[in-house]
Amino acid sequence: MDKKRIGQHFVFGFHGHTVSPDIKTLIQEYYVGNVILMKRNVLDAAQVRALIRELQTLARDAGHARPLMIGIDQENGLVSAFSRPSAGTQFPGAMALAATSSPAVAEHVSHAIGRELRLVGINWDYSPVADVNSDPRNPVIGVRSFGDDPEQVGIFASAVAKGLTDAGVAPSAKHFPGHGDTSVDSHLALPRIMKSSTELRATELPPFKALIKQGVATIMTGHMALPSITGSDAPCSLSRAITTDLLRGELGFDGVVVTDCLEMDAISDKSQGACGVEEGSVRALEAGADIVMICHTMNWQRGAILETYKAVESGRLVLDETKIDELKDKFAGTWDDVLTERGDFAVEWTKAKKESAEISDKAYRMSTALINGTSALPLKPGQPVALFTPPMESLNKAVDDADGVLRTKDGKLRNTAGPSFLAFAESMSQRAPCTHAVYERDGELAVGADCSAVIFTLRNADRSLWQLDSLQRLAKSVEVPIIVVGSCAPYESASVAQPYVACFEYTPAALEGVARFIFGEQGPPGGTVPVSLK
Repeated sequence: MDKKRIGQHFVFGFHGHTVSPDIKTLIQEYYVGNVILMKRNVLDAAQVRALIRELQTLARDAGHARPLMIGIDQENGLVSAFSRPSAGTQFPGAMALAATSSPAVAEHVSHAIGRELRLVGINWDYSPVADVNSDPRNPVIGVRSFGDDPEQVGIFASAVAKGLTDAGVAPSAKHFPGHGDTSVDSHLALPRIMKSSTELRATELPPFKALIKQGVATIMTGHMALPSITGSDAPCSLSRAITTDLLRGELGFDGVVVTDCLEMDAISDKSQGACGVEEGSVRALEAGADIVMICHTMNWQRGAILETYKAVESGRLVLDETKIDELKDKFAGTWDDVLTERGDFAVEWTKAKKESAEISDKAYRMSTALINGTSALPLKPGQPVALFTPPMESLNKAVDDADGVLRTKDGKLRNTAGPSFLAFAESMSQRAPCTHAVYERDGELAVGADCSAVIFTLRNADRSLWQLDSLQRLAKSVEVPIIVVGSCAPYESASVAQPYVACFEYTPAALEGVARFIFGEQGPPGGTVPVSLK
């Protein structure tokens, strides 16, 4: 049994801004060949670069044959593990990019973020999302998707994959065979999608076919069950019928298959009937996956490797690293490539960030969409406005610590608006006197006598109907114009009579674009809504 070979079949995460004892042990003693960085690992660009160089040095000195693949969830938009002022640029996410109607813009954006990732040493991006968001109730995909039209999703996902590849970063199309038609979050339970083979081929598979035809380097399998196709409730990530027969056999994919994180409850929660992380790792590799992802917990990570050792020794499992080696040769390169200093990082980083800012600004300007036009827009700068925003509640575990509230040092709530909505209020205040209030269910909605207009922000109100009730109560009590801002999925707009500005994500950059539009700083909105609102 060759531990160095087996370690190549895992991608593990760890905690902290520096190399932790756990990841050091996993690289040195278990020869783990791939590492995922998350938002918790990112402080600034120089720190990430130094962290990755230390990880690569550990791997080289431990006797790894090839450098590590260093991955990250950088979908852009709401899932942007690398984006922060001191690190990566904030770019629009999938639905916002689709709203531009320009695959070229999507490619430019992904090439720009790929350039930033590559500069710090990240060579694998778990993007694009190739899921078709055909269920508006979807709690985990939503605006992470390019829309509900399979052809459009395929075109934009392919553009993103090309941009990343051209920047020297391996893309990973996800979540095969499609996570868009479910109202269950696989972070919390196993979604069961009751689709026939014909329905799957008509809706979910076309984007993946387009990506495979283009030559996408890696594909991520998802944790959903397709019992009508597989004949069981086994998650697709653990199903040979899906990974080997469908993805490899029928669709002809010859790149690297990586699973989504096996710590999600759909796999890890034995109380729900799941098999657990350790056994799940063996089953995923048996099914045909090349690499198993476990993001957080050392005990599960070590246990998965030990269980795999047993499966290999018993003959249950036969592993082949050929595809992983090919991926590393193309995107990780040699030890000289990853460890030799070339050029002036500070100069290159400053140049890349400046160019990225211009690309991002253009994309956000093109993505803002207006539903229900009005003569009330644009508003006049300097005239008082009232801004209402909803409280920040957890959206899903994929959109992790970008959510949250601000607290004082003693732990008390300072404001129940999240950082993004506070930034939105600041953007509005730079243009006009702005009174900002967080509205609550059945709470008071007060508007000052000098108010010239109301900006009322919704966040997935089709699933939180009390937000729409609050809007209707306010509309009955004021005579000034109300402009509604949709800060996430736009499905709620079907229930809104007022002018509705859609920005598809509540990132500060997107909401800054809304402020610019509302005050007439960027002309007519350029965006279109990439999903059906019926």
